[in-house]
Order: sequence, then structure tokens, then C-alpha cells
Amino acid sequence: MTRSTAAPVALVKSTPPIEELLLRVQGEFLEMPGLRVTEAQARRLWGLDTATCSTLLSALIEAGFLFRTPDGAFVRTEHGTPLKARLAPRPGRITAA
Repeated sequence: MTRSTAAPVALVKSTPPIEELLLRVQGEFLEMPGLRVTEAQARRLWGLDTATCSTLLSALIEAGFLFRTPDGAFVRTEHGTPLKARLAPRPGRITAA
């Protein structure tokens, strides 16, 4: 019986290409309307390092898919800013005398 003296090969976890990550993150936001995450939460949720996560979120903002709220959370653009009705004053408004 021969015994191998070679050290076991370590499995290296590789990061998927950025295009795959972009599609995955977009899919998550589309599947979960109202999803709101901070950058730290996004890193944990998708298992990303700081630089990759920052690049990914920036690319999605530049593409107009995400919006960053004043408190630092990321949401889909449709959910990023509330719609507000703006009523113009009516001309010739009649007042009671």
C-alpha cells in the first residue's frame, strides 16, 4: 500500500465575476420589493468583501437601479424617493364676502 505524502489541496473560494454579482443582487432586489440594506448588511447578505461590495453598489447606483437614502441604506430606485403631490394654487379663487 503506497501512501501519498502530498499535502491536501485547499479549496479556494473564488469571487464570481462582477457581472454575475450584479445580476444576483438585482434579482434579490426585484424578488423582494422594499428590500433595504446598508453596505454592511449587503456585505454579509451576499458574502462580499468591502471593495467588491462598494464597487457593486456604486455600479447599481450609476445604472439608476439603486438609490442611497440619506441614512445610508440602499433601495431600488422606485422605492427610493417618496412621491409627493404638488398642488399649484388655483387662479381666480372665489372667496366668501
